[in-house]
Amino acid sequence: MPNTAPAHLEPGSLTGRTALVTGSSRGIGAATVALLAAAGADVVVNYRAKAPRAEKVVAAAEQQGVRAIAVQADLTDADSVAAMFEAARASFGGLDILVMNASGGMESGMGEDYAMRLNRDAQVALLDAALPVLRDGARVVFVTSHQAHFILTTPTMPEYEAVARSKRAGEDALRERIPGLRERGIELVVVSGDMIEGTITATLLERANPGAIASRREDAGKLYNVEEFAHEVALAAVEPVPDDSTRIVGDVSGFGAAEGAQA
Repeated sequence: MPNTAPAHLEPGSLTGRTALVTGSSRGIGAATVALLAAAGADVVVNYRAKAPRAEKVVAAAEQQGVRAIAVQADLTDADSVAAMFEAARASFGGLDILVMNASGGMESGMGEDYAMRLNRDAQVALLDAALPVLRDGARVVFVTSHQAHFILTTPTMPEYEAVARSKRAGEDALRERIPGLRERGIELVVVSGDMIEGTITATLLERANPGAIASRREDAGKLYNVEEFAHEVALAAVEPVPDDSTRIVGDVSGFGAAEGAQA
């Protein structure tokens, strides 16, 4: 379903609530943190390796008058994930919003199965580790791409296929948890967007397949930039969840069986 949401969160609308955004030291994650903080949410900034960058995101959030912490955690490492949620509990007592933004799989030297370990296995383990810290009525947001969301019906560029299939596998595994989450009033929503201008994924794809982003932009008519897409992710954390638990961002006319929210 096309998105018709308002363009921003109201200042103060999230006061008293706490959000954790994975992979939020840069890009979509950092922009999402900024928007949630501007709406009054206390925030946990997760990063894998770049502490100084994460601390800058924290400092910017604190300038909005909220509390913020940066916590290192490699999502494929169970111990560091557990420590991250313990830090969130110790600092804020619990979480109201979990944005599952971190993903990958195109990095070199991480092993053949890295995409599946990160985009499926680690996402499911992340949710399991979060459950004791998520407050009843919390919202979980899983961020994906149209190329992954529709991969079962629409082929994508070869350089991205392994990532797309692993992210769709992660999405499917998380959807299986929805009935159990509902018992605590916890909602899960999948946010699917096209390739996003200015992200590391777009950069890596362009490097592997020169012209790929320009071609996709021409086909779609428009590609969202980081800030535009982050607005949609932030809104997904608070707006009513669609019946199919899927928030589609932007045009999907090039994705064959576009009814594939749960294809």
